[in-house]
Amino acid sequence: MVHVGRIARFDEVRGYGFITPDEGGPDVFVHVNDLNDDKTLITTGTSVEYELIDGERGLKAFDVSVVGDRVVPASAARVSSADDEGLCDVLTTTELRIELTELILDTAPELTGAHVVKLRESLLAFARKHGWSED
Repeated sequence: MVHVGRIARFDEVRGYGFITPDEGGPDVFVHVNDLNDDKTLITTGTSVEYELIDGERGLKAFDVSVVGDRVVPASAARVSSADDEGLCDVLTTTELRIELTELILDTAPELTGAHVVKLRESLLAFARKHGWSED
């Protein structure tokens, strides 16, 4: 069964990353050897389709292909203006999920995928509770 999602993070040097499924649920591990396209096309926010298998540490994507053009998350394209002074961005759940994943992995790369997912989901729930994220 083919699934669709967006790249939450991909480290070209280490050769792996994670996909956030469009249908929800935990992020899926992806290794460079399972990409059908050049790894330089795989960036945060890129829409991909993939198949799933159970790996040693959970779900793993294989037969991964880029869908359409490369995508830049809306949060990365935002520009502040004088009119926005004092206001903050309200991100969609998908945008916030991507931003949190990047922040967690940059801050504590030694965490396992399960730790990252658990921490990120708790932070997402906290953000929703306070109106910092919208669906």
